[in-house]
Amino acid sequence: MRPQAATHFNCWKFQPTRACLALIIALTATPLVRAAELGPDAVNSAEPSGKPLSTDKPTPIGIRLQVLLDRAHFSPGEIDGKFGENAKKALRAYAEAQQLPSAETLTDDIWKKLIADSQPSLRNYTIAEKDVAGPFLKKVSNKLEEMRGIPKLNYTSPREALAEKFHMSEQLLDALNPGQHFNRAGATIVVVDTGDEHSAAPAKADRVEVDKIRQIVKLFDRSNSLIGFYPATVGSEEKPSPTGSLKVTGIDRNPTYRYNPDYHFKGVHSRKPFEIKPGPNNPVGTVWINLSADGYGIHGTPSPGKVSKAASHGCVRLTNWDAERVASQISKGARVDFVDAPRS
Repeated sequence: MRPQAATHFNCWKFQPTRACLALIIALTATPLVRAAELGPDAVNSAEPSGKPLSTDKPTPIGIRLQVLLDRAHFSPGEIDGKFGENAKKALRAYAEAQQLPSAETLTDDIWKKLIADSQPSLRNYTIAEKDVAGPFLKKVSNKLEEMRGIPKLNYTSPREALAEKFHMSEQLLDALNPGQHFNRAGATIVVVDTGDEHSAAPAKADRVEVDKIRQIVKLFDRSNSLIGFYPATVGSEEKPSPTGSLKVTGIDRNPTYRYNPDYHFKGVHSRKPFEIKPGPNNPVGTVWINLSADGYGIHGTPSPGKVSKAASHGCVRLTNWDAERVASQISKGARVDFVDAPRS
C-alpha cells in the first residue's frame, strides 16, 4: 500500500521542491558536519589557535590536548574534549614537571613538549564480542544497601564499558560516533588512543602526595621528580581524609566492598556489616589501594565524571583507569602524604 504521506508532501515526489531540498539539507547536514568537526582527521591534526579553549563543548584541540596529557600520565580525568577544571589542573602539573612556567592556557612551549608524542589521538576500533557479551545491569543504584546481593557490579551497557575502556565520557563517545548504538560486535567506531598498546611501562613512584585542598594526587620518584598526576575526590565534611603520612599496605584489584556500620555513612541505615560484590560499578571501582589507617584507601569509582566534583567517604577517589595506573606505579610500603596546603 502506498504511504498516504506521499500524496500530501512534495518531499516524497521524484523531483523535490527547493524548499524541500533545503529542509533535507538542514535535517541531515548537522550530524555529518559535527562528525567531521570531531573526526580523526580534525582531532589528530588539531593545533592551538591562540583563542581560549572551550569549557562547554568538545573541540578537536580540546580532545587532542586531553589525550596527550592522559598518555603522559598527567590525567585530565574523564576525557570529554572540554577545557574544564581537571584539564586545567593537569596542564599546570605537566608544565611544572617540564620546568616550564605554569599557565592556565596552552602555551607554545607546553605544546611543543606534548606533541613529542606523535601517535594519533583518535583511532578506529572494531567492537569485539567481549565488549558486548555482558551481562549488563539494567541500572546501578546509588544507595549502598541496594547493591547487596547483586552477583557482580557490572557495566549497564556496552556504551558505558567502551567509554571507560578508552578513558572517555559517554557523551564524547556519542559525538565521535553519531548514530552508533555500540551493541554490535564487528562494528567499527572511533575512540581515543590511550597509548597503552605502544607505551613503555610507567616509572615506579617512591611516594604519593594527596593534596586535600586542590583535590589531586601526585606521584614522585626517588629523585623527587613529578612522574604522575591525577585529579581526585578527597574526603568530605562528613568524613574528612586524614592528615600526615601513611603507607600502602596492600593493593586489591577487583575488590569486594565491605561496609562497616561504625562508619555511619549518611543515607546508610544498616546496623550490620554487609558486602558488595566486585565490578567496575562497585563503590570503590576496580582497584583498592589500602592505607595504614583503618578504613582509608585510594580507589576507583563507578562515576568517573564526578571525580574532583563530588565528596567521598574520606578516601581518595580516582577514575578506574587512573586508580589502575597508580596501582601499577606504586608498591607495598610506599609513603602517602596527605597535605592540607599546597607545597611549593
